[in-house]
Amino acid sequence: DQGLRFPVVKDYDLSTVRTLGVTRVPECVVLDSQYRIQYRGRLDGQFRIGGTLPKPNREDLKIAIDEILAGKEVELPETSVDGCEITDNSAATAKQLPELTYHHDIAPILAKRCIHCHTPGTAAPFSLTRYDDVLSNADMIREVVRDETMPPWYAHRDHGQFQNDASLPEVDKKTLLTWLDSSRVEGTPLSTSVESPRSTLNWRIGEPDIVITMLEQHTLPATGFVPYKYAVLPHLFLQETWVEAVEIRPENPAVVHHCNMAYVTPNGAGDETFITGYVPGGQPMDLGRFEGGFAYRIPAGSGLGLQIHYTTIGTEQKSRIQVGLRFPKEKVQKQLHHFVLDPRGWKIPPFDPAFKIRSQHTLEHDADLLGLFTHMHVRGRDMTFFARNAERSECLLQIPNYNFEWQLGYELKPGTKLLSKGTVIEAIAHFDNSTFNPYNPDPSITVEYGPQTVDEMFNGFVFYVDQHEALELSVNPKSGVAKKK
Repeated sequence: DQGLRFPVVKDYDLSTVRTLGVTRVPECVVLDSQYRIQYRGRLDGQFRIGGTLPKPNREDLKIAIDEILAGKEVELPETSVDGCEITDNSAATAKQLPELTYHHDIAPILAKRCIHCHTPGTAAPFSLTRYDDVLSNADMIREVVRDETMPPWYAHRDHGQFQNDASLPEVDKKTLLTWLDSSRVEGTPLSTSVESPRSTLNWRIGEPDIVITMLEQHTLPATGFVPYKYAVLPHLFLQETWVEAVEIRPENPAVVHHCNMAYVTPNGAGDETFITGYVPGGQPMDLGRFEGGFAYRIPAGSGLGLQIHYTTIGTEQKSRIQVGLRFPKEKVQKQLHHFVLDPRGWKIPPFDPAFKIRSQHTLEHDADLLGLFTHMHVRGRDMTFFARNAERSECLLQIPNYNFEWQLGYELKPGTKLLSKGTVIEAIAHFDNSTFNPYNPDPSITVEYGPQTVDEMFNGFVFYVDQHEALELSVNPKSGVAKKK
């Protein structure tokens, strides 16, 4: 929000606060190249509890940094700081709460938020289906829950509400951390056991009406970089076909980083033919979740193509991918549309920590917004979507810390974000080509558009339906083909 061009980290456990002796929120500490404290105190003297000056009377922090960089002694090494005292609440709070047990309090949270991925045979590094699993990974669970890196969810809470929000509610987070910081009592198993979703249902969209499997089986090396692989599935849609749900299911999910699918015509495929994607931790495209009679249209004469990003795991592996389709069982009322904000011609300069790219699209009709999706590579830092018209500008989605490993979609409940014809949808992203970016393959080069991870991309996907469309289309529930009137 503030346009900072330098990295920001969060002192989750207050270890930095204790080490540096910081006592108030706005306190600044400057260390030299030998990690010796050279300045401690305020940013400047403009904002005080007793009043505010029109402008700073002395820029204390800036002056101290300039003196240190010039090799001089800091003239004023310590200044007083106004502001809120920092409270350390890390002391055991478990004693203040009723005793929590695994079976009664923890297992239900894990079943709802974690077990979908943390099940044997998935890409997750360990299972969380049993008490012993949780106990043996307790410290790692505490870390990722505390840091909010798990469950993966990157939308800023202040902008938009999403029906597939995977983040932990604050009460569940507190319950987990309290139990992990206690003696981790198992308790008595409940009369109804918590089953892994995969133990009772292989397909997350339910039983597909058709399953299409890759003919070729890919062989992956034990180590090293694997370029994107492409596959066309062995099925031709002879007639226009309407699809309600699509699930991409790798037979060996441990090696599939992500997979994108589009329909392919004799003219090829492109952004406009994109259908859906697969990423560990994400969920399949299921328009039935929107309960509006929505469906995706595949034109006659099309096939399905996959773009697959593999990762190596230390041993040679085989991989084949299946795609399941579920056809509408009720009348189709609205067709799912999308567009992609995909500007070209930009160049990210060497060592630039916050290179800005922006792109926009004007809605051609009244739209009911259903979803947003972002794709960048390892230099992608953040992306924000706005809706702008003559009356107002609104933030639809902000991803302040984009993570290439978790390319999630963000779904809205139908009717919650109605945008009028002529509204401009704009996406603004920043890219970090600096040495501070730990994933940057080479900060010294100019980066341009390209499909490989060492290149960069800006993709802002927007999914919607026409507010006023009423197709009243009857579809064969076994084939997805529209019935003749």
